[in-house]
Amino acid sequence: MSARSSNITFFVIMSMAFMLMSSTKAVFNVLNYGAKTDGATDSTSPFLKAWAAACGSTAAATIYVPKGRFLLKAVVFRGPCKSSITVKVDGTLVAPLDYWALGNSGYWILFIQVNNVTLLGGSLDARAAKFWACRNSGQSCPPGARSITFNWANDITISGLTSINSQLSHIVINSCNNVLVKNVKTYAPDQSPNTDGIHIQGSTGVTISGSTLQTGDDCISIGPGTKNLFMTNIKCGPGHGVSIGSLGWTMTEVGVQNLTLTNSVFIGSDNGVRIKTWARPSNSFVKNVLFANLIMSNVKNPIIIDQDYCPNNAGCPNQSSGVKISGVTYKNIQGTSATQNAVIFECSKSKPCSGIRLQDIKLTYMNKASSSSCTNVGGSSSGVLIPRSCL
Repeated sequence: MSARSSNITFFVIMSMAFMLMSSTKAVFNVLNYGAKTDGATDSTSPFLKAWAAACGSTAAATIYVPKGRFLLKAVVFRGPCKSSITVKVDGTLVAPLDYWALGNSGYWILFIQVNNVTLLGGSLDARAAKFWACRNSGQSCPPGARSITFNWANDITISGLTSINSQLSHIVINSCNNVLVKNVKTYAPDQSPNTDGIHIQGSTGVTISGSTLQTGDDCISIGPGTKNLFMTNIKCGPGHGVSIGSLGWTMTEVGVQNLTLTNSVFIGSDNGVRIKTWARPSNSFVKNVLFANLIMSNVKNPIIIDQDYCPNNAGCPNQSSGVKISGVTYKNIQGTSATQNAVIFECSKSKPCSGIRLQDIKLTYMNKASSSSCTNVGGSSSGVLIPRSCL
């Protein structure tokens, strides 16, 4: 073989070796850092050590959590990191039984300033029954913790996660961009307070699909600054439905726009699709929203806009909501209402709702036509309409 041929062969071999090394993922098993599968030994430090190793890896990294129960206290997984990270969970992460152990932080598991993180599978058990009992008793209790939160994160995937018995919201997406949440399940009793399934705020480009959400509060709650949100194939109930709001607590609050919910089912929930705003002055808004192809089964308020939201008449009685609601379409929504009044549009007297569209609505109550009510709202109707449109 000539010297030139040898050089070419050597170059090809080295290139292939480099490509192989660059495509190899670094795997970090939490057991190798001291985590225990007994559900009683504190594994917080081992998890943080595995995260530090993965975060510092220049190759795409995987943190592996095998089968077993892993006790975690309040923990922060902080970025930015050097490469993408996949967290593959085959086990269950459990919170301390003593609900005071999570402190006053407001979170249990927090990812902050991370990019290109994928969370696959696994279960979260926050074991919050005693915390809810404390809240319901009127005793002095900690503020509570959200089970898993992503703050200031980009290009995130959460797939196949199951969250049960969260103290507060199960999954929180806050100030994030490009997030996919798919095939997740959240479970909490229907009387558990403030246990939203998924909460989104200040985020752009979030997709939620194929998820079952059974909670004591909103199945999905949508807060200020949310835009370009797409939700599909959601099963909600028990819970308070898919809720935009509450919005408009402050004068300068950021609005909500470009939201779609389609091909979803609501079973025995307090609400179906809801928009609620505080009866307070505000420059906030809701615009360009589509609710389409939805099934309601024994839902108390299948379609509702409530701009007089003011629990216990605290901080807003006799005021008017400043949130402007416009361009909301309700299309092909069918099923049964648990109350006579299946469609409620209670809009602001100072900023009436506009561009509200009803198309092919069929909601019955006790095998008969339901009713609708409208206040301070303008829009149009078409197709089959049960109840009769009050627009």
